[in-house]
Amino acid sequence: MNKAFTKETDNDDELETGAPALPAGFKNYITPAGLKKLKDELLELIDRERPQVVQTVSWAASNGDRSENGDYIYGKRRLREIDRRIRFLVKRIEAAEEFDPSIHYGNDQIFFGATVTYERENGEENTVTIVGIDEFDPLQGKISWISPMAKTLIKAREGDTVTLHTPGGIEELVILEVQYPKPE
Repeated sequence: MNKAFTKETDNDDELETGAPALPAGFKNYITPAGLKKLKDELLELIDRERPQVVQTVSWAASNGDRSENGDYIYGKRRLREIDRRIRFLVKRIEAAEEFDPSIHYGNDQIFFGATVTYERENGEENTVTIVGIDEFDPLQGKISWISPMAKTLIKAREGDTVTLHTPGGIEELVILEVQYPKPE
């Protein structure tokens, strides 16, 4: 059978989209900055990157034999990746519930969007910001609001001691400071 009538066997459609799936029953809370970042990425893909790849694939297709044409093959693969990411971003943006944490400015209780400084039992201080699942970045100190750490911290106040259950055991954390962004 001709290759044109068979489904490609590449597992490109099963590749990760970059963010974990939202658990059933949870809302997709996101900060205004996080929503802007998703929208900017979507516009970048639609307005700049996809048209460039389409142009490359079109040029490569006009060169003749496509079976051994690297620009065509890799361009088509990249187009599938871009289209998959666009579909993912559109769904996440549609499902997003924007929440501005600045409404809690001056509050000492921990809610979504709080930047929390806490002290571990060994005296080490850490600072984390509780954000949406689409904007978490542990290396930047941004944790998802549905993570075990965030669930432990939420509703605590400055000065409270909370108990974090980890695979390594139980750890006590002392909340040193709670901050929210200033309203604009």
